[in-house]
Amino acid sequence: MPPTSRRPHGKPRPAQQNRPQAGGGQRLRTVRETSAGGLVLSNLDEPFDQLQAVLIARIDRRGRMMWSLPKGHIETGETTEQTAIREISEETGITGAVVAPLGKIDYWFVSEGRRIHKTVHHYLLKYVDGVLSDTDYEVAAVAWVPLTELPRRLTYSDERRLARTAEAVIADLRSDPDRLARNQAEASRTEPNDYEKAAAARNQRRNEPPPAKSRRRRRRSRRPNAGTRADGGS
Repeated sequence: MPPTSRRPHGKPRPAQQNRPQAGGGQRLRTVRETSAGGLVLSNLDEPFDQLQAVLIARIDRRGRMMWSLPKGHIETGETTEQTAIREISEETGITGAVVAPLGKIDYWFVSEGRRIHKTVHHYLLKYVDGVLSDTDYEVAAVAWVPLTELPRRLTYSDERRLARTAEAVIADLRSDPDRLARNQAEASRTEPNDYEKAAAARNQRRNEPPPAKSRRRRRRSRRPNAGTRADGGS
């Protein structure tokens, strides 16, 4: 297995949790984010116990190494498959080709005074080109990890479930070559659908400050002029 590449700093992934509630009576702004990523396999044709997948690690606030699947935000003009390929390449140095969807996960967390609901679309990919690289500033380490070790290596339970799902997806693709060809044809689309366009627009707005609330001015009662009746009569 190629050696793990490490950097001293990394941006931690927020801890998964139930929908957060603001404390102290403070009302948090809710933001929706949509990302895509996935699991890149070394070679679909290798025996199952020899398959490896690319993982990234970030350092959390306690200094712990948190291993996860590479992923990132959908950008304008991208399909979810294109986002997965681009983000995996940026975070690991590895270029892959989508061969099947794995599923999506969603979770809530609080960051910088915002309550964020994040949805991540994951895909199964096969290796095409590249070598491991941790040049992305958010990544502390990258590594090829045996597929059979993913349930023990991955930090987050939802991604461990995806790793177990991958085993069944790989078996299906090997037993049905036509399905593999269909999946690859569908993944090669270049025009985002309405959902992806809306997701990219939301992502683009996620760091914008919330619109200022207009303050209603209280109308002051006008005192009647001398010689004028308060009821409007003269």
